[in-house]
Amino acid sequence: MDPVRLENAHVTLEPLSLEHIPLLERAAADGDLWDLWFTSVPAPGQMAEYVESALRGQEEGRMSPWAIREKGSGDIVGSTRYYDIVADPSRVAIGYTWYARRWQRSHLNTACKHLLLSHAFQIVGAVAVEFHTDAWNQDSQRAIEKLGAKREGVLRAHKRRKDGSLRDTVCYSILATEWPDADKWLQLRLRRLASL
Repeated sequence: MDPVRLENAHVTLEPLSLEHIPLLERAAADGDLWDLWFTSVPAPGQMAEYVESALRGQEEGRMSPWAIREKGSGDIVGSTRYYDIVADPSRVAIGYTWYARRWQRSHLNTACKHLLLSHAFQIVGAVAVEFHTDAWNQDSQRAIEKLGAKREGVLRAHKRRKDGSLRDTVCYSILATEWPDADKWLQLRLRRLASL
């Protein structure tokens, strides 16, 4: 999947590059996000390795990573990506998403996810888009459900957390046949959230 710039009235998703490293470090420092056990945010001094790993995944065709630029301020405020990219049947997962603390629980997540879902279904031709989150991360599960995704199940002892403990992963998806209704819902939700 070739890197592509995506944007709407609220946010620009810029193909991730090494030039984003200091900007992402500054965004991650807003809330010391690396201290949160359930995030993929790298600790200070580890952002270069994080970005380089994402770019390797892109070269190998497994990932498509972006830096998130909030349009009003012009600031880089986080990162997101497609991962687990499968060609046939075409499907992707959306994840590794994080935002500077001041943008959490704002309209930004809905704006980003709408861009990513629109691109996956309307341009890439995905038959399904997946979301995965830690079973202990209730905030993430609620946010995914607000996108219109359906809970599929739990993969037990699926991955290791940063502290080495095993996590159960809750799996969600939106199918291409469900996208028209989810699209309408997300546009309505985005208009409402952006007006607050």
